[in-house]
Amino acid sequence: MRDPAGSVVVDVHHHAGPDLYRRRLTSSAAGRAYAEVGGWVVLKSHLTSTAARAWEAREEGLPVSGTLVLNELAGGVRARAVEQAVYAHGPDSPARLIVHLPTLVGPAHTSALRRTSFHPRLDADRWRTGRVLDSAGHLRRDVSEVLRAARDLPVAVATGHCDREAALRVVDEAVRLDVPRLLLTHATHPMSGFTPADLTDLSGVPGLYAELTALTLLLGHRDAGHLGEVVRAHPRVVFSSDLGQPDQPDVKEWLLLCEQWFSDAGLTAQEIRAITWGNPANLLAP
Repeated sequence: MRDPAGSVVVDVHHHAGPDLYRRRLTSSAAGRAYAEVGGWVVLKSHLTSTAARAWEAREEGLPVSGTLVLNELAGGVRARAVEQAVYAHGPDSPARLIVHLPTLVGPAHTSALRRTSFHPRLDADRWRTGRVLDSAGHLRRDVSEVLRAARDLPVAVATGHCDREAALRVVDEAVRLDVPRLLLTHATHPMSGFTPADLTDLSGVPGLYAELTALTLLLGHRDAGHLGEVVRAHPRVVFSSDLGQPDQPDVKEWLLLCEQWFSDAGLTAQEIRAITWGNPANLLAP
C-alpha cells in the first residue's frame, strides 16, 4: 500500500463532499486527482468524519487518509468519537488520522468565500459552540480527555479554529501529556493570530507543526513574503491547500500557483520539499 512518504506532495487539508458546504469533488474523486499528480490527500469535513471514506478510497488504491473534526454536529469533543474514527480509518492505515478540535466555534468568521449549503435543512450557525476554554480561561476537561486519548492512538491533533490564547493552552496541555503530534491549524491566519515571532518562540516544542494554507494566500489574508517569514521562523511548517471549494483552483491549478508563491517567497528547493512533503509526511507517519 502506498503511503504519504512515497508521494511528491502531501496535502493535509483538503475539503471533499459531503461537507457543510458544496465541494468541488467527492472523496474518491479527490483521491484520483491527487493520484494523477503523484500526491497524497487528507480529506476534511466540518460535517462528519472522513475516516471511513478514506479507508474505502485506499481499498480502491487511492492515496487518501482522513480526519475527524470534533464539532457537536459530528459527535462533539469526546474521546470515544476519536477512538471510533480510528477504527473506521482501518487497521492498516499508512497515515495517522488527524483529529481537529472544533471549527464551528463562536460567531462565524468573516470570509470572502461564496458558500452554498450542502443540505437545505442544514444551518451551520445552529451548531456553533463555545471555545475550548472554560469561563476561567482553563482548558475544558473534555479537551484534555481527547488529548490524553491522542497520546495512545495513531492520531495527530490539530487546533481547529482555536484563537491564539486557546491554542497556547492546547499546546501546554499537549506537552504535559506528551502528545506526540500537534498541528497549529491556520497558524498565522487572522482568526488564529500567531506571528512568525510566536512560531519561533514555539519552535522548541517537540512534535509541534505549524500550518499555512494556499487559501489564506488566495483570499489575500497573507502573501508570499509572509510565507517566507513563516518558513524561516519554524522548523516544521506544513503548507496545505484548504481547497475543495467549487470557485477555487483545482488540484493541478493550485500546485502551479505554488511554484509562483515559492519563487516570490525566495524559498530554496530544500525548504519547498520540507513544507510540501517532508513535514506533512512526518506529521502523518504512524
